[in-house]
Amino acid sequence: MTVINSPLPEKERDIAGSALQATLVDLLDLSLVAKQAHWNLYGPRFRSVHLQLDEVVTTARAYADTVAERAAALGVSPDGRAATVAATSGVPEFSPGWTKDVDAVGALVRTFSAVVERVRERIERTGPADPVTEDLLIGLAADLEKQSWMFQAEHRD
Repeated sequence: MTVINSPLPEKERDIAGSALQATLVDLLDLSLVAKQAHWNLYGPRFRSVHLQLDEVVTTARAYADTVAERAAALGVSPDGRAATVAATSGVPEFSPGWTKDVDAVGALVRTFSAVVERVRERIERTGPADPVTEDLLIGLAADLEKQSWMFQAEHRD
């Protein structure tokens, strides 16, 4: 059942909706990974990395909301349930327990690499189908790449 009439033809709505759903799941998982690292962090760079992780959470959660609302505007019901995130996320798993600051930064470098790659693939697919969704994903990629750069700079000796 569709509650919202889409401004896009069905095929284009399906392409954009699929990209938005996959992005939503990755962003929700990214926010959880960053919080897990945030809560379990220790080491000499604790404070700076701790605060940097809060920025990741804020960015991921804000974009998750924007992505979900775009999906809804297209008539696609967004699914951010925990089971859906666990089953479909492309975010690398983060180790449980206490995490040394340098290990957390390394994990975030890998995480951002995976998420950015997936978002860039979705940009390619959505461009012809829905330029508005493509534009949203381009803005997201820019912000994720900025965060990635900061963690990469933190990871280098």
